[in-house]
Amino acid sequence: MNLEKLRGEYKKARPAIKAALEGYKKANDYFYEMCFCLLTPQSSAFKCDACINELKKADFISNNLEPSSILRKHTRFHNTKAKYLLNLKENYAKIIGGLENSKLSHHKREFLVREVPGLGMKEASHFLRNTGHTGLAILDRHILKNLSLLGVIEMPKTLTYRKYIDIEEKFRKFGETVGIAMDELDLLFWSTETGRVFK
Repeated sequence: MNLEKLRGEYKKARPAIKAALEGYKKANDYFYEMCFCLLTPQSSAFKCDACINELKKADFISNNLEPSSILRKHTRFHNTKAKYLLNLKENYAKIIGGLENSKLSHHKREFLVREVPGLGMKEASHFLRNTGHTGLAILDRHILKNLSLLGVIEMPKTLTYRKYIDIEEKFRKFGETVGIAMDELDLLFWSTETGRVFK
């Protein structure tokens, strides 16, 4: 990946990226979106989406359902993630209340990381982006790889809180330099790696 290729790929993907970002602003199913983000670590986003569709069909939010049997078919570490989903379900009203009390996106992220087991900086950023918030980086392996190839960062061995914030700021400034917003670059990098714009 270089700047010329980046701009070329952006030109092709721009309509789909813009449509996706507009769609996130209309999201209203926060519970299952948070479930999705809890499932994604070290698992395929596409498989996690299929898992969420099964949970919806089973009406997980309303029924007394042990989700591990569904998760087993689609995600890694299904037992741990099942515990995360059950904890989310039990504390969902409190979590949503806390989100509503926070005005700024980065404050919402800090609240989620603090209060929701299984949501780290990346997953909390992912949830907030998928529910219409902007200005937060989702630093998954696709994003880090492309930022490294473009010379924006050196590939980190680990992502501490401070390192995450540092890379996020470098990512934001890089977007400003090339004239493509960080939120759009996020989807662009992801689509060039996976072949499609996806949440």
